[in-house]
Amino acid sequence: MATNLRLRADAEKALRDRAADTGRSQQQLIREAVDQYLGLRLPTVPRTDAEALIADGQVLPPRSAFRELSDAELTRLPGGVRSEDLLDRDDRV
Repeated sequence: MATNLRLRADAEKALRDRAADTGRSQQQLIREAVDQYLGLRLPTVPRTDAEALIADGQVLPPRSAFRELSDAELTRLPGGVRSEDLLDRDDRV
């Protein structure tokens, strides 16, 4: 069912912020809130390995949705420097 929803300005901002913070859509957040309010929340079964890891608390959900970077946002390394050289790890390949 499609519907229009009018939100107060503070609720709109909170919804946008939560969607951006979690990387989930505003529609998904609203559907879950309505389901929870109506007692319709079904146990969720993870659909992907990533969802299973998040559900188990082994990894945190993304703070923001994935987006491609523009050329202006990319960092160019000086000649002879590899990204591997920048890692502070002992288990390099």
